[in-house]
Amino acid sequence: MAQEEVIITAQKRTVKGKQVKALRRAGILPGVIYGRHLEAFPIQMAAHEASLKLGKLTSSSLVTIDVEGEKHTVIVRDRQRDPIYGRLIHVDFLAVSLTETLRTTVEVVLVGEAPVSKLADVVILHNLYELEIECLPKDLPAKIEVDLSSLKTVEDNITVADLKLGDKINVLTDPEEVIVSVSYAEEEAAAETEAVEEPEVLEKGKKEAAE
Repeated sequence: MAQEEVIITAQKRTVKGKQVKALRRAGILPGVIYGRHLEAFPIQMAAHEASLKLGKLTSSSLVTIDVEGEKHTVIVRDRQRDPIYGRLIHVDFLAVSLTETLRTTVEVVLVGEAPVSKLADVVILHNLYELEIECLPKDLPAKIEVDLSSLKTVEDNITVADLKLGDKINVLTDPEEVIVSVSYAEEEAAAETEAVEEPEVLEKGKKEAAE
């Protein structure tokens, strides 16, 4: 499914260094655009508008940055946030060529209902949260949906090899990686307890050895 076009208006930024703080106080979000065939240059955007649009995007979403009439197709490479308030304070955009393949990671989202979940003593385990893929930017999915309807017994799972993404997307993640599996609830609880207790035992051993 084609991604919905998202356009963010920006201007070239001349303010740099410590003076950037004044931009942020004025409601301006600083950023930078760079790419394989593009020399990096700083930009600035209206913070409120840009934050609203960026908040709906994933790491593989395509964005059009309109810099004073010159449009750049990009993906978000890095978002820096204020450690106290969580506000965006800087965004890095990677410019992409629409005619060259792009290698990136895409979020994995679980959809549908697993028939096995009707059993009271099982849990659905989401083991893999993103896939590494390679494709042309126009074929880049914002997310990859994994249907749980094939999980009918505790022995069932869904691996990367089970995905049907078409011939336009090359999946680079190991095909044997398990995306979703099923486990008995008591086994999962025991595994979590063991994971918590083990560091405590190790720490106790270190303390005794130090004494």
